Amino acid sequence: MSRSGPPADAQLPLFGGCQRWRAGRDSYRPAGEPFVAQRYAVEPIEFKAARQFVEQTHYSGSMPAARLQVGLMHKASAFQRDNLAGVLVFSVPVQEQAVPAWLELPPRLGIEIGRLVLLDQVPGNGESWFLGRAFRLLRQLLPEVRGVLSYCDPVERRNAVGAIVKRGHIGTVYRAFNGRYMGRSASRTIVLGPGGQCVNERTLSKIRRDEQGCGYAMRQLKALGAPARRAGEEGRAYVARALNEGGFRKVRHPGNLTFTWRLDGR
Repeated sequence: MSRSGPPADAQLPLFGGCQRWRAGRDSYRPAGEPFVAQRYAVEPIEFKAARQFVEQTHYSGSMPAARLQVGLMHKASAFQRDNLAGVLVFSVPVQEQAVPAWLELPPRLGIEIGRLVLLDQVPGNGESWFLGRAFRLLRQLLPEVRGVLSYCDPVERRNAVGAIVKRGHIGTVYRAFNGRYMGRSASRTIVLGPGGQCVNERTLSKIRRDEQGCGYAMRQLKALGAPARRAGEEGRAYVARALNEGGFRKVRHPGNLTFTWRLDGR
């Protein structure tokens, strides 16, 4: 994982607005909005519940390889059942060398914030409170983890007709939660579906090689617009045809902004 961009102690400016999600579309709450913590709780949740929430709510429509799923539960009233209002996924980094590169730790001792998704009903500033409780659970349930990293995508996403489906971000929430800005990840070429969603390279690799998890990866690709796989078609041939026929396009990306937290006092 090569690094580029500002030095490790450089920081980016903040901007107002707290991003929220509903049915794959983003919206924003004012940053100064009061957050009533007594109406919320944070707890570990099952992978199935987290995946369903993320796939139905986040614009990407995909769930990363998770090690721990944490839910933000909204307490509507004493007489109503708590509702899932947000999910944070601590996941396995897509690239194994990311943890040694950014955290200077062995791969198993680091973890990534793969998804942070809150519904539009959650008031502003809910992210920092949610992150704090989620990190507490991480320390309790995965005590071997000594560092956390997260990527923030500064490039907006547009669908095939040019409409914005996701705005670019500069890591306001991570700065507010004392994340250290480490610079940009390496620039690369990404693949976008017709709806503007980014196709994970690991997803394509699983299909090309017919690895474990290939079935789920193909369902993800089809959901983005890819055609069905033909009987007897090799994985590599199918990926090439799917990207060609499914309205996918390649875009040059300058690299994500990277933030880190050490949990061992370093």
